[in-house]
Amino acid sequence: MFFLMFILYNICMKPKEILIQWIDAFNKADSEKLIQLYDLNAIKQMFDREFSEAEMVCIPENIFEDGEWAILEWKDPLGLRGCGFFHIVNDKIIFQRGYWDKLSFLRMHNLPID
Repeated sequence: MFFLMFILYNICMKPKEILIQWIDAFNKADSEKLIQLYDLNAIKQMFDREFSEAEMVCIPENIFEDGEWAILEWKDPLGLRGCGFFHIVNDKIIFQRGYWDKLSFLRMHNLPID
């Protein structure tokens, strides 16, 4: 049992490696690649909707890793900044949350303010 767990642990990528793939796919607006990194297929609809509303680019400033978590501090070309937290298990993002200024984002992209 321990040997099998050791093999499985070493086959899986580290959270930071998954997060670097996420940044690359995000910057290419590649929702197909992004959904491969998530545990839930419904995430594709969210990315399709968001990429159709505004051109978004993620420029990583810092990436940190702690166990199953990868943390991303980012900015975009317009000066918006934020932070994302990714819980990664078996090479899939099973939970994500982030912090950014939505009002500034909406104004920068001339989108309606809810």
